[in-house]
Amino acid sequence: MKKWLIALAGVLLTFTLAGCGSKTVATTSGGKITESQYYSSMKGTSSGKQVLQQMILNKVLEKDYGDKVSTKQVTKQYNTYKSQYGSSFSTVLTQNGLTTKTFKEQLRSNLLLKEAVKDKVKITDKALKKQWKSYEPEVTVQHILVAKSATADKVLDALKKDSSQANFTKLAKEYSTDTTTKNKGGKLAAFDNTNTSYSSKFLTAAFKLKNGEYTTSAVKTSNGYEIIRMIKNPGKGKISDHTAELKKQIWDNDMSDSTVLQNVVSKVLKGGNVSIKDSDLKDILSSYLSTSSSSSSN
Repeated sequence: MKKWLIALAGVLLTFTLAGCGSKTVATTSGGKITESQYYSSMKGTSSGKQVLQQMILNKVLEKDYGDKVSTKQVTKQYNTYKSQYGSSFSTVLTQNGLTTKTFKEQLRSNLLLKEAVKDKVKITDKALKKQWKSYEPEVTVQHILVAKSATADKVLDALKKDSSQANFTKLAKEYSTDTTTKNKGGKLAAFDNTNTSYSSKFLTAAFKLKNGEYTTSAVKTSNGYEIIRMIKNPGKGKISDHTAELKKQIWDNDMSDSTVLQNVVSKVLKGGNVSIKDSDLKDILSSYLSTSSSSSSN
């Protein structure tokens, strides 16, 4: 995940920066370790500084955008990851030093940062037109995946005689090697141009199809030979009909752009009246507070 969203909880996030004192954190045969000792040790490490940076940013983001991110949104995103990893989800969390609570906190931090991106980044007409070139609306297809070219030819011959959805469904159940979808007639979940699950060859071929059309030659991918049939393609339409979707895609891309995030975080912190009270940490935000370039997607 991003620098500002700590993905691996290799550092304990439970220490407080205010009120650290003589309270004992741990005892050993060689003596005790106090909060102040722990804090002094942590603040000198890069990981400790990163935790403080994140805590500061989260405080400002919560104040500015907290009302725009609901618990429901966090839970929805959490459940998406949980569903994606299935029975191994708990293991994945543990391997990354996370719990349900800390992972949800990270998801909230990311959603808050995205709200800041939406607020601070100006999307130009040029950026919209650029995104429009790669934009494709959400489509629904069914496919038949086979291992051999000869098998693909056999399926295509059958489709030449009857290209109906019913026959395609029948052929998928008979020939497809995709065990996840074959019993559903090869139907896939709807996807658009932002999909990263399918190969570029698969996506390019799919988006060219109109409703009821299928690929008259098999599409060779790393998985085998694909035959794709379009169930629902609403058509690309006009750019003015998809402004909201285009902006969403641009903001999603911005969340992976370190330069954009640097500028956004800089603006957020500059507006947050941050004051570092510990002289040893006075320069912890210098690389962000000195950033002066404007944020825009163009």
